[in-house]
Parts: sequence; C-alpha cells; structure tokens
Amino acid sequence: MTYPTSVTLSTSGVSAGDVVAVARYDAKITLAKEAREKIAQVREHIDTLAASDTPAYGISTGFGALANTSIPVEKRAQLQKSLIRSHAAGTGPRVEREVIRALMFLRLKTLASGHTGVRPETVEAYTALLNAGITPIVHEYGSLGCSGDLAPLSHCALVLMGEGRAEDREGNERPVPELLKEAGIEPLVLKEKEGLALINGTDGMLGQLVLALADLQELVKAADVTAALVVEALRGTDGPFAPELHLPLRPHPGQADAAANMYAILQGSELVASHKKAFGRVQDAYSLRCAPQVAGGLRDTMAYVAQVAAHELAAAVDNPVVLEDGQVRSNGNFHGAPVAYVLDFLAIPVADLASMSERRTDRLLDPARSHGLPPFLAEDPGTDSGLMIAQYTQAGLVAEMKRLAAPASVDSIPSSAMQEDHVSLGWHAARKLRTSVQNLRRVLAIELLAAARAIDFRGIDAGAARDGSDRLPQSGSPAGVDGKELPTAKPGPVAASVIEGLRASVPGPGQDRFMAPDIEGAEQFIAAGGLLDAVRKAGLEPR
Repeated sequence: MTYPTSVTLSTSGVSAGDVVAVARYDAKITLAKEAREKIAQVREHIDTLAASDTPAYGISTGFGALANTSIPVEKRAQLQKSLIRSHAAGTGPRVEREVIRALMFLRLKTLASGHTGVRPETVEAYTALLNAGITPIVHEYGSLGCSGDLAPLSHCALVLMGEGRAEDREGNERPVPELLKEAGIEPLVLKEKEGLALINGTDGMLGQLVLALADLQELVKAADVTAALVVEALRGTDGPFAPELHLPLRPHPGQADAAANMYAILQGSELVASHKKAFGRVQDAYSLRCAPQVAGGLRDTMAYVAQVAAHELAAAVDNPVVLEDGQVRSNGNFHGAPVAYVLDFLAIPVADLASMSERRTDRLLDPARSHGLPPFLAEDPGTDSGLMIAQYTQAGLVAEMKRLAAPASVDSIPSSAMQEDHVSLGWHAARKLRTSVQNLRRVLAIELLAAARAIDFRGIDAGAARDGSDRLPQSGSPAGVDGKELPTAKPGPVAASVIEGLRASVPGPGQDRFMAPDIEGAEQFIAAGGLLDAVRKAGLEPR
C-alpha cells in the first residue's frame, strides 16, 4: 500500500492511512487554517473559565481522587506542570518508535479537533516535535487504558516542556533541550487545562490497533500463499477452494476471498494435477482443506475491528471537553473499553491462523503424512535434521500466541483511591496483540521455508541433482506411496515466482546449515513485501 508523504490536520479526524504514514514513514504534518482558528476560538472559553471562581475539573481543581481539591489561580500553571511530571511514571523496556509516533499523532489529532481547549501554539509545538523526528522515550508499563494512556502520553508531553528523555531521528538519545533547540522549538510552558489535554486519550492503544491492522492486511494474504504452497507440496487438491463452494453456500466474505486466493494460486500446478493420479485421496486434512475458513474468519474480524478503529479515529477523546456552545463538560470518553475489546478479539483469530500454519508445517516434515517427502525435509535424514527444530521454534511461537489470546479487557485493577475503579487495560491488550502479529509473521516465514523446500524436493531438477533420476532419492524417502511411484512435477506459476523470489536471499535444500538466518531471511521477505510482490509478478493480485 502507498501512504501519503504529508498529512493535513483538520477538525474532522484522520484516517488509518494517515496514522501509518506519520508513524512509519515520517510523513510531514501541517495544521489546517480552519483548525487553528477553531482552536483559538475555543481557547477563549478556557481562559474565561480559568479566570473565574467556578470549579472546573483540570482547570481549577486537582486530578483523579483530588478532583474536589480547589487550586488557587496563582498555582494553576504549576498544576499542569506537576501533572505531567508526576504522570510520566512509566517503567520497563522502551516502546517502539512507530508506536510512540502513532500515539503522538493521534493525540495531536484530538488537540486539532477544537474540543480540548489548548492554545494554538501548543498544537503547533507538538506538530513541530513530530516533524523534527524527535521521539520521546516511552516505557512498556504505565498505562491502565483508562483516563487515557496517561504515562506514555505524559512522557511525550514532558519532552514538549523541555524535560524528560528523547531520541533524534537517527535513534540516538540526546539531551532534550539540545534536541528542541536544534529543531527551533521553544520549551512549552503549559497553561490551564493543557496538561490534562495532552495526556487524556486512548491514543497508544488506538495507534497500535491501526498499525496491527496495517500489518495483518498483508499477513492474511501471505497466509493464503503459504497455505497454497503447502497444498502443492503435499500434492493436495484445489477442489475445496472452488468459488461455488463459498459465497453461494456460506456467505462469509473473508472466507470467499481466502478461497479465491488459494484457488487462483494453485492453477497451472502439475503437483495439484497429480493429486488423484498419484494417490486417489478423496479429501485433504483440515489444515489444508479448511484454510479459507480460518483465514476468512480473521478477515471478517478485521473488517469489524476496522469499523471500531474508524469511529475512534473520528473521535475527540478528552475530559473535560469543550462543546460547540462553549460549555466545558466532564465525561467518560477516555475509557478505552471499545478499543480494548477489539484488540483482544483480534488476537484470537491471529493465534488460530498461526496454529493452523504450524500444523501444515508439521505435516510437511512427517514422512508418515507427507506423501513421499524426506523426513523433516532433510538432505540426508539421520545425518541431517533438516527443518526439525524450525518446527519447534514455530510451535513455541504459537504456544505464546495462544497465551496472548487470553483477554486483557476482562481484568481491572482499581486505581486513584477508587475514583478510577474500573479500567480497560487496553494498553496491555495492544501490547500483546502487537507481539502476536510479529509472531504470526515468523510462523508464516517458517511455513514458507518448509513449503518451498518441499516443492524443491518434488521438482525434476531437485531430484536429478540428488540421484540422477526423475524421482526423489531413496536416501531421502520412499520413491512412492502405496506402491505408486512419485512422479516429479512442477508447481504452478505463482509458487514458482514466490520460490524464485525467496531464493534470492534464502538458499534451497542442502546439507544442514545455520538455520536462524534462513528464518530471518524468510521473515524479511514477507515483511518487506517480497512475497506478495512475487505473487503479483506472476499475474495475480491477492484479495
């Protein structure tokens, strides 16, 4: 997918593509004139309220359980500064740059909505921080996903004040005052309401949801490709993927798309054509035959999740908010439940897709079920172990993903002296989904390695290179199944293109070698888009 190189912030929200463009590709951000004008207009209501004796949460009172504590006028600027310093209380490993940029951009989106009451110069300083490539250091732990992602956003706001810790565009940590000066940004002195507005949102969990969806849109297609290659490698049939078996009979759109991809990939394959001739199998195993149902279920879940994300991308999440008529109203829109639920929901089909992928890999490695392939796809079984331990790695990844599929959003730990007595834990749901998505890519990479190697073993050239004949070597496995000789056969054009692309960085079968670089190479082939590019090179645009 192509993303914009620049994004204009208006009062009407942003798109998922805008988030990815800023987070991953450093798209330049500009503030629309109408947004600046509305921000300035709304700020007048806050200035009026700040000068009055009327109690207003976050303007003339403390926060959380201290909401009933009145703050005198002369201490209200200090109130905002103290808020940011005290709430920048994260700990643990550093969060990834793209996640931090996503959460900052989404906070900026809400500031630009004109419902938070910040000053125009605050919005412009935050914009400049992102455009300069300055990334605050944010830590893994600190957010409960209620009252917003408070700690992560506070670490970002602290840098805007000229404090805290941050890295430059190249990822080097440097003193914050030095980074701001180099970018021509004056440290911000926060005014009434601004500290709260900078931290009170679902931006961290939403940013990670958007990034996960962007990754999964590619990975779910990659899963169709790897599954189809395994069907070829096992001399399976394309029959279950025929279009008349899907939408007309079971109208799930995701399933139909997955089946269409697999059916198209398998066309022109001699391996598939040899299915009945070689074995007479009526049906393939579930992990092959039911692949569209599982990948399709993930697709349909993603479609629902994308709707929730779109609603949140159009939202102005803050408390209190400034309404169109100037009223400043308390609310609970900062609660992360709607986002937390779908983060948890998405982790379930992601884990199940990986689980099915691992089962297909295991089938390729087992001579009792691989229909004539060498044990563990080894060059010289016994002396060589082939992909035996790669499957262990895959199984370990899947085991972790199953644990990560347990929901975070059903848990809650009360905080702030029981004022915040129910929290979403949406940040935790986001972090575990992010890990699951990364693991899915690794699982598919190992399946791709196994499928490509198995197809190589099926090929004429591969067989001839080993024993001078047109069949698999006796040292690798029996030459046939149920007394039938295994004829060599070529894969379809899509599989051939994929294997050719993979072989540019990952060697084919041979004696045992350092396996980790092969897995990493296959993972990068998928992550960089090489797998789907190879599919397109063969003339197929995956759905």
